[in-house]
Amino acid sequence: MYSLTVRDHFMIAHSFEGSIFGPAQNLHGATYVVDVTFKRKTLDSDGLVVDIGIASQTVGNLLGELNYRNLDEEIDFQGENTTTEFLSKNIFDRILSSIHLGTLGPNASGLSSIQVTLKESHIAWASYEGNV
Repeated sequence: MYSLTVRDHFMIAHSFEGSIFGPAQNLHGATYVVDVTFKRKTLDSDGLVVDIGIASQTVGNLLGELNYRNLDEEIDFQGENTTTEFLSKNIFDRILSSIHLGTLGPNASGLSSIQVTLKESHIAWASYEGNV
């Protein structure tokens, strides 16, 4: 399996519902380092997993939609605990939509899977991986 990873980051504010979250129930900020790994069994006709420039730009644009937002105020996240795990799946879904819209180029349809990893700190992170 071939893979290509691009990295970016975004900053948000949010709070959580539930006593399990302790002080994180209060509004707080988070800065996530995001690694998106694109995987495929065979390289495309250009010898690529996916175009690294297009992948970087697409991921950056998608993260820009979340950057500097208070997720508690975003209608798409109403009623959700926007945990690191939840956000990794949400970003995966956004990237998958971009693939289906052709934003990552025509050869991106040959991808097998994508893994989105959000690093909350140097000691804690979460990922979501799914098929394309």
